Amino acid sequence: MPNRKIIDENKLDRIVAEARRSVEQRNRGYRETALKMYPWICGRCGREFSQKNLRELTVHHRNHNHDDNPADGSNWELLCVYCHDNEHARHVDDTGGDPRRAEDRTVAATSRPFADLKKLLGG
Repeated sequence: MPNRKIIDENKLDRIVAEARRSVEQRNRGYRETALKMYPWICGRCGREFSQKNLRELTVHHRNHNHDDNPADGSNWELLCVYCHDNEHARHVDDTGGDPRRAEDRTVAATSRPFADLKKLLGG
C-alpha cells in the first residue's frame, strides 16, 4: 500500500501545480487587459503610476468575484495596493467575511482624477 500513497501524493501534487498555473495565467490575462484598457491611476485616491511603480497598481473585482472577468472590463477597477487592501477590509466588515452576504453593487469612486482634464489640456 505505500506505493499507492506515493502515487496519490504525486497525482495530488500535479493537480495542485496545474491549478496554481491556471490561476496565475488567468490573473496575468485580466491584469494585462485591464492595464491596457484603463489609465494607470488609482480609482480611489487618484495616485498616478508609471512603469517604474506599476506593480503597486492592482485590479480590483467590483463584485469581489475573481472569476467574473467580462471582456469589457466592467467588473474591474484599478486600485493602488493600499486602496485595494482598504476595499477588501471594508468588504469583510460589511459581510462578516461571508461572500454569500456580499451585495452585487458597484461603489462609486471618490476620486475624480480627470475632472479638470479639459482645462489642464487648454481646451
